[in-house]
Amino acid sequence: MYQDLLLATDGSEGARQATEHAIELAAQLDATLHILSVSEEGPHSSEKQDRMRTDPESEATDALENADRAATDAGLETTTTVRHGVAQEEIVAVAETNPIDMIVMGTHGRTGLDHLVVGSVAEEVVRNAPVPVVTI
Repeated sequence: MYQDLLLATDGSEGARQATEHAIELAAQLDATLHILSVSEEGPHSSEKQDRMRTDPESEATDALENADRAATDAGLETTTTVRHGVAQEEIVAVAETNPIDMIVMGTHGRTGLDHLVVGSVAEEVVRNAPVPVVTI
């Protein structure tokens, strides 16, 4: 039933925890792990970036490579993709246009005014994804 898992990662601590969970889940299910990282563009993207990070493309690639290395070290079959745009939109688009059975992703835990203004990527994915979403 779950043969193709999509792991969305941005390299954050929550994403690292989700990566560990996705690797364990994919190993138990003998599933392919499709790893996605989004180089964020669009409204609020600069609000989500750490001031020390100036290259969203490099950050996305690093996050992707780290997750892929961990998954291949665990003996999993993987695919990797970097997309450009708004994270939640790109994650849902990949799930809609590929044979994805489940999405695994971390949560940021954003609260208060920041949550109201920017929203949560995980929350938007859960609301709009065509498949089940496991949040860590």
